[in-house]
Amino acid sequence: MAGYVIHIAIANEYVKKHDDIENHEEFIKGTIYPDSVKDKSQTHYGPNSSNPNLVKFLEEHKEMSDFEKGYFLHLVSDYIFYRILDENPDDRIYSDYDILNDELVEKYNVKVPKEIENVIHSKQGDLTYLSIKLVENFIEDVSNESIEEYITEIMENPQKWLDFNCWLINFYII
Repeated sequence: MAGYVIHIAIANEYVKKHDDIENHEEFIKGTIYPDSVKDKSQTHYGPNSSNPNLVKFLEEHKEMSDFEKGYFLHLVSDYIFYRILDENPDDRIYSDYDILNDELVEKYNVKVPKEIENVIHSKQGDLTYLSIKLVENFIEDVSNESIEEYITEIMENPQKWLDFNCWLINFYII
């Protein structure tokens, strides 16, 4: 899973670029919800957060509130994030999130909701798994496409979606 601050940064950038979100607060709540539970397989519609089943989510959510749009964008982000990484991340990724948090909060105007304040940490150090360039590109690129465009790609041609993600994997290799 991408870290909470990364998910909120994507949501903030999405709102700047698209006009389909009426309630920003509900959108953010939806964005953080899938990782706020103990059993992430339940909220990610798959065996774990790295393999969300986007089709299953869409089949169960034909009409989406702003909360559900945030939830869906979270799942899309996780799906793409794990396909960008060339291996399954180890615990270094969580340390990298803590190192990146302050910079991302400032750059993307992230306001950490009080529900997750106690799990957002900040520390100094060198990144060992991620790079700031990769994370910034990821935030910008995922937020570029509209939720409707993601839905269309996923539902009309799942194979095209997989090919789309293969292109992303090649784009992000640094």
